[in-house]
Amino acid sequence: MKSGNANRIYFLVAVVLVYVAILISRLFYLQIIKGEEFTRTADRQYVKPSADIFSRGSIYFQEKDENLISAATIKTDYILAVNPNIITDPEASYSLLSTLLTIPHDDFIAKAVKVNDPYEPITKIDNDEIIRQIRELKIPGVNLYKENVRFYPAGKLSAHTLGIVAQSKNDGNNFSGKYGVERSYEDILKRDGSSLYVNFFAEMFSNLKEESSDLSAGDLVLTIEPNVENFLYKTIGDLSAKWNADSVAGLVMDPKTGKILAMSSLPDFDPNNFRIEKSVSVFRNPLVEDVFEMGSIIKPLTLSAGIDAGVITPKTKYNDKGFILLNGKRIENHDHKSMGEVDMQAVIDNSLNTGAVYVMQKLGRDKFRTYMKNFGLGEKTGIDLPNETSGLISNIDSKYEIDYATSAFGQGIALSPIGAARALSAIANGGVLVRPYVVDRIVNKAGISKVTEPGPKKRVMKVSTSRQITDMLVHAFDYGLVGGKFKLKQYRVAAKTGTAQMPDGRGGYSDDTLHSFFGYFPAYNPKFFVLLYMVDPKNGATFSSDTMSEPFTNLAKFLLNYYEVLPDRSPINL
Repeated sequence: MKSGNANRIYFLVAVVLVYVAILISRLFYLQIIKGEEFTRTADRQYVKPSADIFSRGSIYFQEKDENLISAATIKTDYILAVNPNIITDPEASYSLLSTLLTIPHDDFIAKAVKVNDPYEPITKIDNDEIIRQIRELKIPGVNLYKENVRFYPAGKLSAHTLGIVAQSKNDGNNFSGKYGVERSYEDILKRDGSSLYVNFFAEMFSNLKEESSDLSAGDLVLTIEPNVENFLYKTIGDLSAKWNADSVAGLVMDPKTGKILAMSSLPDFDPNNFRIEKSVSVFRNPLVEDVFEMGSIIKPLTLSAGIDAGVITPKTKYNDKGFILLNGKRIENHDHKSMGEVDMQAVIDNSLNTGAVYVMQKLGRDKFRTYMKNFGLGEKTGIDLPNETSGLISNIDSKYEIDYATSAFGQGIALSPIGAARALSAIANGGVLVRPYVVDRIVNKAGISKVTEPGPKKRVMKVSTSRQITDMLVHAFDYGLVGGKFKLKQYRVAAKTGTAQMPDGRGGYSDDTLHSFFGYFPAYNPKFFVLLYMVDPKNGATFSSDTMSEPFTNLAKFLLNYYEVLPDRSPINL
């Protein structure tokens, strides 16, 4: 009897154990094996019909301490839509929704009464509380659908560098990068639909070593420092407001490596709301895609060529008559005044056009052309942004000497701002060209980074030439710029202004001007290279020394303080 009871107990326990095993197996199947499928099914209940959830790699700014700040990510919004086949009372539905949202009445009704149409979008919603309240209303035929969208937390900041993500003209469900790094790194940032739902166990037991080394899909970490970018953005904004310029732009670069710390231009746009823009031209990055006759900031390159070739020294003198006649045309200094016998330092301090022409003539056409081309003025820099343009320097292949002469002081040749920055930074870094870049590294999902390697450096002048030109530019900033008003007590700054007439499109020049300003600091071991420019400033703007000296100096002070750069000027040098 006891034996029979024990057997029944054993049997019941066995049954229970089998049942539990089956239950656990079923739960494992539902939650693990089929969990991915069920998750997808549930998600699709809120996903816009006929479209996969959009996914894309992230982009980050990088602070000076290497802390990462989101520059571009994915945000989930909701689309409020109606199903005209189900909605029973459009007016009543509108009355309920209008207590929570501002919706055009006629538009809503027109969509709600359509025939044989299961999906009519009404508006986008990103307010969680409103979404909750709409769900609680449970209005027949009114639905909420998930939509993942590209989101730029900093708004307009660095918009031209970042670019946008937009739908393809031929396929409304296909999104891709347009402009900026969104476009140039499309292959890294794009994700296909299958990448949204990854089987955890398959991933766990796959060849992780092989996968982790794959950087075909990843996130981008930019060289852009958001605090520097923000200060630069405010600087050009103030310039634009004060002088009512057609456009204003600037960049901050490490002249030794080509790393871009900030790059900003106006007019700009909000990449979160780019569809409101009336012209696609606003999406162009003028620092990379446009060319300008940069004016007198080119003179240091001309003098660098002359010193490097040994045809002049900083102490070489010439007789400045205030003008020079070439090919029947008159070239004058900006103030139309004669200075008499002056040296090359005076050419930089007073921005003498005749002095630049003198150096060009001492070099001769062939040597002048060779140096200008070696400075990279007629080529692309190789920056990792789309649609970069080359400089237009056909004037230095001309048969007319006047074309060479005007090129010597930055007129008649047109350069992209990034091309000008690259060439001028060679003076700052000891005489080599570097490749500018905006992406510091690519990081894959395993956390493995591919760091951007600085491009090959090309020597274009002797170290001694770089030092002599730097000496001259420091003197120009300390004493030549508005009478030494902006000299810094603790730091040496090398800088030069430029004011150039702009082409009128008919082979001549208009009264419109381009104001430019470049500088680097601390001068003999520079951490920063800065370029600023304005197109057609108004409100009484005359020379760039008047319009841009103070903004440049304020930017220099900010950078030196923010990065805690030690002073390079001793009390004896004050």
